[in-house]
Amino acid sequence: MNFRRHHRQEEPEINLIPFIDVLLVILIFLMLSTTNSRFTELQLTLPSADAEKMRERPGEIIVAIGSDGRYMINRRAVDGRSVELLVAELSAAAAGKADTVLIISADALSTHQSVINVLDAARRVGLTRLSFAAQSGDAAAAR
Repeated sequence: MNFRRHHRQEEPEINLIPFIDVLLVILIFLMLSTTNSRFTELQLTLPSADAEKMRERPGEIIVAIGSDGRYMINRRAVDGRSVELLVAELSAAAAGKADTVLIISADALSTHQSVINVLDAARRVGLTRLSFAAQSGDAAAAR
């Protein structure tokens, strides 16, 4: 005699409800964490200036930096791009002028290193009064 019952084998079934609950918790966590990451970013408001028209002042040295890294000091082109050459040109331009102001007018596409080279040369010459030239927002929007 066979005492075993003939069972119909039940097929295993995957319960999806706990899986969906876990996914919803993960989704809510990701939504909250991405919303908070926006507040940890550094918020910058870049300055704009109302630049007055350029005019010759006896105590100013104007250094223009082109987008390709070329320099001009008081509308005269500088032959090279080294800091030592800038030091020589700035010291010649500042000779005999007391309380000289260095105005750096850099192109928007000029490299950061070009501006740093001018700042380094100004420090070596002893020029401590620095200013950066800017154009007004109306002039930039007209371009």
